[in-house]
Amino acid sequence: MLYLIAEQLGFPGVLNLFRYLSFRTGGSVATALLIGLLIGPKFIGWLRLRQGKGQPIRDDGPQSHLAKRGTPTMGGLMILTSLTLALLIWMDLRNAYVWACMFVTLGFGMIGFLDDYDKVRKQKTAGVSGKVRLLGEFLIAGVASAIIIFAEGNTQLYVPFLSWVHPDLGYFYIAFAAFTIVAFGNAVNLTDGLDGLATMPVVIAGMAFMLIAYLAGNKIYATYLGIPHVPGAGDLAIFCGAMIGAGLAFLWFNAPPAAVFMGDTGSLALGGAIGTIAVTTHHELVLGIIGGLFVMEALSVIIQVFFFKRTGKRVFRMAPIHHHFEQLGWSEPTVVIRFWIIAFVLALAGLATLKLR
Repeated sequence: MLYLIAEQLGFPGVLNLFRYLSFRTGGSVATALLIGLLIGPKFIGWLRLRQGKGQPIRDDGPQSHLAKRGTPTMGGLMILTSLTLALLIWMDLRNAYVWACMFVTLGFGMIGFLDDYDKVRKQKTAGVSGKVRLLGEFLIAGVASAIIIFAEGNTQLYVPFLSWVHPDLGYFYIAFAAFTIVAFGNAVNLTDGLDGLATMPVVIAGMAFMLIAYLAGNKIYATYLGIPHVPGAGDLAIFCGAMIGAGLAFLWFNAPPAAVFMGDTGSLALGGAIGTIAVTTHHELVLGIIGGLFVMEALSVIIQVFFFKRTGKRVFRMAPIHHHFEQLGWSEPTVVIRFWIIAFVLALAGLATLKLR
C-alpha cells in the first residue's frame, strides 16, 4: 500500500526508498515483528480466557507433555494478523503472486482454525475429518497454482544440479504444484509438536526463500545462476520477510515453556505459504532440501503407519520422529535445538544448489 502511494507521488525525497525491494523487505520484517510483539500478550490472554482448558494433549504421547495442559492454542492467528498487516503496508498489491500466496496462507489458516476450534470445543485430539481437510486444501492449492501458472505461463519443472533438465509438465503442473503445497503444509503441521520446534525452521526456510525469490525475480542474477527467471517473483521476498518477522515474534511467546501453541491455524498456513513460494519460483525440488526437516517428520509418520499396518511392529518408538528422540531420553529443549541446527544446515545445502547447476 505504501509502495502504491509513493509511486503515485513519483517517489519524491525519502519516498524514493520505496523503489528498493531490499528496503521494503526489511520494512516487512520489522513491521511484522513489532506488531506480533505488541499484540502477543493481550492476544494470548484472550485465547486463554476463551479456551479455558486449552489444547487437548495426547494421553499416549510423552508423559512430560501432560504438564502442558491448559496452554492455549490457535496462536497462528497472531502470526497471520501480523503477517497480513505487514504485507498490506509494504507489498505491491497488484502482483498476482502475492494474492496467490495470501490466498493459500489465509485459506489454509482457516482450515487449521476450524480444526483447532473443533479440538478445543470437544476437548479431543481429533478435529475435522482428514478427508474433508485434504479436500479443502487441494481446492485452495489448485486455485492458487492455476493463478500462478496463468500469470507466468511456465509449466516446466526445474531439476537441481541439472540446469538443462526442465521437462514441460503442461497442465499436469497444476496438480503437481497443488500436491507440493498441500504436502508441505501438512509436513509443517506434523512438525509442530514441541515448543518452538516448527517455528524456527519455518523462519530459516523463509530466509532461504527470501533470497531465492529475490534472485529469481532479477533477470541478471537468474541468468548468471542458471535458475528460472520469474518476473515479479522478487516481491515474494517481502512476503518471506513478513513471515520471518511474524515467526520471530511468535517464537518470543512460543519458546519453552510455551505460553501459546501455534496450532494447525499457524502450521498449515505457514507450510502452505512456503510451498506456494517454492512453486512460484520453480524451486519445488529444492524445497525438499531446504525443508528437509519437515520432509523427515512427514516420512517418519508415513513409514510408521505403513509398517505397523503390515507387520504390527513400529519402526520408531513414536512418530513423528521428534517424539522418538524424546522416548530415547532426549529432553524437549535438546530435541528442539538439535532439530533447529539440522534445519539450518539443510537450508544452506538447498541454497548451495543455486550455484551448483
